[in-house]
Amino acid sequence: MRKGIGLDGEPVAPCMDEALSFLPIGGAARTLHSDLPAMLIGGVASLFLQSLHPLAMAGVADHSDYQRDPLGRLQRTANYVGTVTYGSRTEAEQAIAKILRIHTRVVGTAPDGRKYAAIDGDLVTWVHASEIAMFAAAAMAFGNRTYDEALLDRYVKELVPQAELLGGTNVPSSMGELATYFHDVRGELALGDQARDVRKFLLRGVATRPQDKVAYGVIVAAAISILPKWARRELRLPLLPLSQPLIIRPAALAFATVLRFAIAPPPELKIS
Repeated sequence: MRKGIGLDGEPVAPCMDEALSFLPIGGAARTLHSDLPAMLIGGVASLFLQSLHPLAMAGVADHSDYQRDPLGRLQRTANYVGTVTYGSRTEAEQAIAKILRIHTRVVGTAPDGRKYAAIDGDLVTWVHASEIAMFAAAAMAFGNRTYDEALLDRYVKELVPQAELLGGTNVPSSMGELATYFHDVRGELALGDQARDVRKFLLRGVATRPQDKVAYGVIVAAAISILPKWARRELRLPLLPLSQPLIIRPAALAFATVLRFAIAPPPELKIS
């Protein structure tokens, strides 16, 4: 099943030395990110959300191979998140440096005539905030444990340094700051033609085997269900029958249970 949804190879071996690890061992980020089903749902939701920023979307459309090699892009993203979450400081900093080298070449002009650059601090913060907000939302809705506000605040705060190393500015450090950030940035968001292409691509999916198509359909429906209402409206993604919480929740939880049984989590689940 892991291979069918685009994740191949072995996951990153976690650094278990507190003096060497990039993120706290047993911390909120390592615990939340250990739940693969919620991460998959949150990851798809974050792609929907990220597409609403015209400058970020222009960079993806002009420089990404997501339509030609979607599974490769998913694998690279998963490897990066895994390395930053579970790797040593040296491994995480090397992964971040690699992303920065790639981002320096991602420059251009958006369809509305504005210049963009992937290293722009505001764009880095947008991508980061969208990702962690949707990971948190997926964990709360479909995760394997209860996440209270204090734990989620720790989660957001733990991931600030990696966003800042990527060049992010004014990075939210709590759930409250995340909510304020999205309220303030909404005026910059729009559903352009490039975002429509991403929306269509995400809804179609990349799975080929019937069983994988069913699994992906559950992931997408669950992802749509956790998007903020304002984002669903902007994306023209009304809650379809399968995405209604009372319908999708049992299906998503069943999918998550099967995937958790099939794939062993990293050797740490207790929060320090």
